[in-house]
Amino acid sequence: MNEKVHPIIDMQDVSYKYEKENVLERINITINEGVFLAIVGPNGSGKSTMLKLILGLLKAQSGKIKLFGKDIHKFKEWQRIGFVSQKANSFNTGFPATVYEVVASGLTKKLGLFKFMNTEDKHKVLDAIDSVGLIQFKNRNIGELSGGQQQRVFIARALVSDPKLLILDEPTVGVDAQHVQSFYDMLEELNKNRGITLLLVTHDIGTISDKVTHVACMNKSLHFHGETAEFERLDKDKMSAFYGHDVHILSHDHDHHHGGVKS
Repeated sequence: MNEKVHPIIDMQDVSYKYEKENVLERINITINEGVFLAIVGPNGSGKSTMLKLILGLLKAQSGKIKLFGKDIHKFKEWQRIGFVSQKANSFNTGFPATVYEVVASGLTKKLGLFKFMNTEDKHKVLDAIDSVGLIQFKNRNIGELSGGQQQRVFIARALVSDPKLLILDEPTVGVDAQHVQSFYDMLEELNKNRGITLLLVTHDIGTISDKVTHVACMNKSLHFHGETAEFERLDKDKMSAFYGHDVHILSHDHDHHHGGVKS
């Protein structure tokens, strides 16, 4: 592990409600540089609201959020954070753009809308496409790709501005089951080899538990946050109380049966 641990996200006593309904209650969590964190929890548990708060799309009604050590109200370096939503499931397949063009559009913030890319920028685009395993499709129209390949394109688009933190909201929605594992292998590679901190909202904890370094369990409040091995040792009663119904914690091994939570 790093000698010095640098918090990338620090949330202290953060709460949020829609009208009168509490969605998040006193969330305290520190997410350090270099981790691969899976956020899990039942539907309506506040996972997406937490992402919106971190991305500055919503403002916390109480508590404090710091990004890269700065109060979120003063934070301006949004290019350090990449975000990939559930786009593969709803993308307009008739959109007339190549993989290269979609990924290059991720530099718009840095360059401005009508600036031309220099050689270094073009290399960045190709490198981002290569890092998600799609270099042979760079000139292919994005509408011709599978859902999983499209989602990789959106990850490349987020990577092209060299973010230190990549946030993914249910990225395997619309991805064929047989491609989910290779998709998570790619994320693990980005975390280990590129040193990108990953924050992932997922229902696939059983599939991904040998990839992520940490797990956070949410149901309005934060019920657990720790290393993956510690999560897998949680007893069934605790998890059932957290999910609101019986769950079975699967034991973790390194064959094809991955640990996690099963309803």
